[in-house]
Amino acid sequence: MPTGGRPTLTQFLIEQRRRHPGATGDLNALITDVSLACKAIARKVALGALGAPIEGTASINVQGEEQKPLDIESNELFVRSAEWDGHVAGMVSEEMEEVYTLPPQYPRGKYLLLFDPLDGSSNIDVNVSVGSIFSVLRAAVPGQDAKAEDFLQPGTQQVCAGYAIYGPTTMLVLSMGDGTHAFTLEPSLGEWVLSHRGLKVPEKTREFAINASNSRFWEPAVKRYVDECPAGSTGPRGVDFNMRWIASLVAETHRILMRGGVFMYPRDNKDASKPGRLRLLYEANPIGMLIEQAGGRATTGHKRILDVQPESIHQRIGFIFGSAEEVSRIESYHAEEPLDSYKSPLFGKRGLFATTTI
Repeated sequence: MPTGGRPTLTQFLIEQRRRHPGATGDLNALITDVSLACKAIARKVALGALGAPIEGTASINVQGEEQKPLDIESNELFVRSAEWDGHVAGMVSEEMEEVYTLPPQYPRGKYLLLFDPLDGSSNIDVNVSVGSIFSVLRAAVPGQDAKAEDFLQPGTQQVCAGYAIYGPTTMLVLSMGDGTHAFTLEPSLGEWVLSHRGLKVPEKTREFAINASNSRFWEPAVKRYVDECPAGSTGPRGVDFNMRWIASLVAETHRILMRGGVFMYPRDNKDASKPGRLRLLYEANPIGMLIEQAGGRATTGHKRILDVQPESIHQRIGFIFGSAEEVSRIESYHAEEPLDSYKSPLFGKRGLFATTTI
């Protein structure tokens, strides 16, 4: 067997379908479409400056963020891969302001596809791993054009979630509700090969990831947690922690799935119009499903992320996920009385990253 006895993505999907005799195969076909888009994006990312120049200039997307030509091309690759074969009724993307309505010549399906086509694209110039994130929901009315409100389903309603990571190796990480599994792209065959079945996030960790430059805007519970970790073996936690920050959600998630840890992009008061940085529908929800299916936890800090009822297709939210024990600790800090100041293990009433004293 050319894959050394390991199943390909296609074989894995067939195995999954056989366990559900009533399945039509539409979901498998949609996942295959998405995986093709990810292969194409991986090639674009891998070529870097050696690839053909991408026409266009950077612009500002609906999120108010810089939209690079590769963001736009990646979005097009997702759309063109999924729109034609009758499996989706509509799509939502970070790069599109409104719901994408399929061209009239294509049949409408029974699923909705939500995606961030190129997460972490600001890191491409410095050759840091980037990726694509996607989520699949059931359409409210199969066979008809989807409306914006049809996408406003809590994460518990996802039938599939995943991401592709474009790093030293290209990998596709996927969950259909029966665990989280990783496939590595075998370049000579062009096939996704199952390399990590049933990933499990360790319950405990000594590693956390957060953007410390925003510390002055954090809620007290987050400040308390982050100050305790660097206090080390002589502090209240009694262990030494390492801090990480890649600024790529896919890369952060992949590290946690492979070796544990906790990631925090919490709600803060930096901008009242943006209660969080990450988007609920096509970033937090799919990552939350993958983490939970691997035995970890995902939360806003106040409640389970998958239980949040979405209010808009581009809604932002605070997001904390990773090893179950650490996420539970952070939630317990939020549940306590939120004080304006607290006793830091290192600096009394002054936080580790605070810029002023009290």
